Amino acid sequence: HEVVNINLRNKPEWYYTKHPFGQIPVLENSKCQLIYESVIACEYLDDAYPGRKLYPYDPYERARQKMLLELFYKVPHLTKECLVALRCGRECADLKLALRQEFCNLEEILGYQNTIFFGGDCISMIDYLFWPWFERLDVYGIADCLNHTPALRLWTAAMKQDPTVCALLIDKNIFLGFLNLYFQNNPDAFDYGLA
Repeated sequence: HEVVNINLRNKPEWYYTKHPFGQIPVLENSKCQLIYESVIACEYLDDAYPGRKLYPYDPYERARQKMLLELFYKVPHLTKECLVALRCGRECADLKLALRQEFCNLEEILGYQNTIFFGGDCISMIDYLFWPWFERLDVYGIADCLNHTPALRLWTAAMKQDPTVCALLIDKNIFLGFLNLYFQNNPDAFDYGLA
C-alpha cells in the first residue's frame, strides 16, 4: 500500500485524472480501479478484505447505519464553520447552538438504542465514520458542545480506547501546527507533521 499526500490548495494536475473534482480521498486498487468518496471507499474496503466486517451483514442493520449517517450530515459542516469563525475572531454562538442540537439528536439515538456504540454493542463502521469529527472538537475549541450529552461523552471515551482509533489518533500539537499554517495559507501546512 502506498499513501500519496497532496497539497489541497495546489493540487497537481494528475490528481484530476484520479478524481474528476479533485476531492479527497481516492483509493486506487491493484487493478487500477478508482474508488472515491470516503464512505464509498470504506464500504469497498470492508467488502474487499477478509476479517471482521465493520458493516453489518443484516440488510436492515446496514440500512440503519446508512440512515444514521444521513442524520449526521450537518455535523462536519457545523464543526468546520465553528473552527473558521473562531480562527477569524467571529462570533459563533449560533453555530455552536446548532452543533449542540445535532449532538443532542445523536444523544437521543444512543439513549434509544441503549448501547455504547452507534452500531450496537461493539464498534462498527458508523462509529468509525463519525469519529474523525469528534476527535477534532478539542483542537477546534468546541469540545464544550458535548457538555450536555453524557451518552455521547461515554461513546467518545469508548472510541478513545479502541486500538484502531489509538493507532491513528493525531497528536494535538501536530494538528494545531497544521491548522496554524493552514489559516496562514502556508503551503507547508499539508506536509506538517509527516516527517
